[in-house]
Amino acid sequence: MSEKALKSLLKDVRKCRVCVEEDIAKPLPHDPRPIVRGTIKAKICIAGQAPGTRVHASGIPFDDPSGDRLREWLGVDRDTFYDESKFIIAPMGFCFPGLDVKGGDLPPRKECAPLWREKLFEALPNVQLTLVIGQYAQAWHLGKSRKKNLTETVTHWRDYMPKHLPIPHPSWRNNVWLKKHPWFETDVLPELRHQVSLRLTSK
Repeated sequence: MSEKALKSLLKDVRKCRVCVEEDIAKPLPHDPRPIVRGTIKAKICIAGQAPGTRVHASGIPFDDPSGDRLREWLGVDRDTFYDESKFIIAPMGFCFPGLDVKGGDLPPRKECAPLWREKLFEALPNVQLTLVIGQYAQAWHLGKSRKKNLTETVTHWRDYMPKHLPIPHPSWRNNVWLKKHPWFETDVLPELRHQVSLRLTSK
């Protein structure tokens, strides 16, 4: 797959309007704004969940407090994080899915991954490490090898290395989880930063 072909694919993704078609049971409650970025040179993929309200408004992935925490976890600054030759950012759902009755984000749209995900990763031959953020990304990327829940999957992160590294979502909603599992900060984050640094500095 060439850079030209990847650009064409990403262009098609950004034009996608499947989730607002009339024959869908519950169409997206707003105009689609698919958010994905990266180039064929990228060695690290950030596979998250779906854009939130702030990202939907700005069009910039992880342009929110969750992004600030994620960049801290990775040990990179904003310029490095948004360098498309270094990171491809590809959530499970490319559009903000809307809010549930409690004001939280809905799950990623089910239409998105079957349409685009395999095509996208076939077009990314240079990705060496995929950071698998949250249960939806872990379900798709890890398949039958993932454990019964997110905590167990992240606990066994070594089982998925060096190709994948499962982590929780950096949202403030996971503050309680992080406090209950201090090993994530002491054991996982140093290795995460090490693996990211290796990919960013290798030729």
